[in-house]
Amino acid sequence: MGCFYSRTIHLPSPDDLTKLHSENGDEGGQVQQVPAFKEYSLSELRKATNGFCTDFIVSESGEKAPNVVYRGILDNNHLVAVKRFSKLAWPDAQQFVVEAAGVGKLRHRRLVNLIGCCNEGDERLLVAEYMPNDTLSKHLFHWDKQPLAWEMRVRVAHYIAQALDYCNTENWKIYHDLNAYRILFDEDGDPCLSSFGLMKNSRDGKSYSTNLAYTPPEFLRTGRVIPESVIYSYGTVLLDLLSGKHIPPSRALDIIRGKNVLMLMDSSLEGQYASDDATNLVELASKCLQSEARDRPDPKFLLAAVAPLQKQKEVASYVLMGLSKDTVALPTILSPIGKACARMDLTAVHDILLKTGYKDEEGAENELSFQEWTQQVQDILNTKKFGDIAFRDRDFKNAIEYYSKLVNLMSIPSATVFARRAFSCLMNGQAELALRDAMQAQVCIPEWPTAFYLQALALSKLGMETDAKDMLNDGAVLEVKWQSRYKF
Repeated sequence: MGCFYSRTIHLPSPDDLTKLHSENGDEGGQVQQVPAFKEYSLSELRKATNGFCTDFIVSESGEKAPNVVYRGILDNNHLVAVKRFSKLAWPDAQQFVVEAAGVGKLRHRRLVNLIGCCNEGDERLLVAEYMPNDTLSKHLFHWDKQPLAWEMRVRVAHYIAQALDYCNTENWKIYHDLNAYRILFDEDGDPCLSSFGLMKNSRDGKSYSTNLAYTPPEFLRTGRVIPESVIYSYGTVLLDLLSGKHIPPSRALDIIRGKNVLMLMDSSLEGQYASDDATNLVELASKCLQSEARDRPDPKFLLAAVAPLQKQKEVASYVLMGLSKDTVALPTILSPIGKACARMDLTAVHDILLKTGYKDEEGAENELSFQEWTQQVQDILNTKKFGDIAFRDRDFKNAIEYYSKLVNLMSIPSATVFARRAFSCLMNGQAELALRDAMQAQVCIPEWPTAFYLQALALSKLGMETDAKDMLNDGAVLEVKWQSRYKF
């Protein structure tokens, strides 16, 4: 299902906000805020996702997902996730809007809150908060840096229990197909439960897309989801957290009955947990997975069982996960040149600038296309030609010389020339001059992302990392607007 809206970036005015539920004593009782639920037009969401561009897909299955999720950016610079349902997934338009509006009233810090929907023709879309740090599935089963720490796994169990308890209290007791893909991590690394699972996701009432081995027994018998079915699915998530693998409940229960808990545990967790804590979590999973729905606990029992297992409440989630909080929101929205600048890959930046050429200035009034044929024009074209050859051949010293001459010849400046001279200065160890030229490029084209990205590079070279990250973020925010405005 991918990732959702960043809670801390570009909040709207207080009049546009609704408050999130706050648990007493939790995080000092602080109340966070997210936009109130609203209906969006299809054109708004098309623009936000750059025409539902494949580059904006964040579904872990990509285009193959039955209902594709895109990242997007609204006109007010809010980052969002947009779920586009397959055609005719909701034939009853009124039912879709009513159900979405109902879910949209829920507000909780442990939920990926629903902030809007769209219903036009046969199009059905949901708009939710943006979560930049992937799914539990990614961190448990497909990690590439470090396995999820025991304390973080306990926190996931606790926070998701909080979300379920809140939904249950608000009389929204049904959750469809709770699994590791439905749990996402926000910019602080805190786990949140997707609000998408609070709505049915197909016209035939299918509520489970996972293997039948993980489906609640009563659903297999009756085809209906009941509140106790959610508890069963929570139990399968506990198994995922304990084992680091997707183990069928029947197999896990056999292991538990055999009193061989160590066989169930993820070997990467060795030495991280007390045996009593592991046993308690295993026993809770066993209670949730009882075949008879009436024998399973309720959400408040889950909360009471997992809360005492947390031993490092004072440690931030992003620290436990090894994330850098300063940069978590950037990679999901950066273009190739933005990503290259973020990782200081100057070779890649050079290649992209060469490939892009001067097309970002197409349609702009400048001497390269609009002057009468005079000797001055010939000088401009020749100087540009030699500058471009030097830039292509990585002869940055001569590139600076030719582009400087070109700047003096042209009465109307070129953003691309300033950008190329800025990069050449960077490669020549002149970061301050590079910053100046990148700023000049921004003056030429005020909302040109490349100008912001080059400023970020220069600032980073000057050791101004905080400013560099801010500039990268500003460039990223402009990226979607730029791409939707200019089609090359």
